Amino acid sequence: MMKKVILSMLMLAFQFSFCQSESGSDEFWKTLKSYCGQSFEGEITAGASADDPFTGKKLIMHVKSCEENRIRIPFFVGEDRSRTWVLTSQDNFITLKHDHRHEDGTPDKVTQYGGTSTNTGLSTIQFFPADQETCDLIPHASTNVWWITVDDKSFTYNLRRLGTERVFTVSFDTSKPIETPNAPWGWEE
Repeated sequence: MMKKVILSMLMLAFQFSFCQSESGSDEFWKTLKSYCGQSFEGEITAGASADDPFTGKKLIMHVKSCEENRIRIPFFVGEDRSRTWVLTSQDNFITLKHDHRHEDGTPDKVTQYGGTSTNTGLSTIQFFPADQETCDLIPHASTNVWWITVDDKSFTYNLRRLGTERVFTVSFDTSKPIETPNAPWGWEE
């Protein structure tokens, strides 16, 4: 009887470890890396208003740089090439930062805001609540939560400012790569 119990426990442990061989963040990271070198056109699918600076502009993301633990994704709004989403993976957690540059490549005074996932998340979605650096830099953004969704057909970048009506989503069709745009401002090859 004891051998059966031990054998059953070992089998359960093996099944659990097999099912947990990769975390949601690992699978998410692999999907993100599969886009490397490609560019995609997007559209605002939530939060657009007539006076929004993104409205009516061509929106392009370029998964430009994929290192082992860092992926950089420039996000162009028309001719404005000031924004890059920087994702960093460490110990099964992913950090999202927003790198903003001026046309001459110097950092904007509002840059490097974002947050780190609080758990390993799912393979198709990761959440990034505002971190302390963001709270110090942009106090009204202290309740921001960003999230990114990925799968084999789409990538969405989302923002929700809790306690307000602020919401923003831009969606990209990753099944239709487009021509690679010029480098973002301040980019060093």
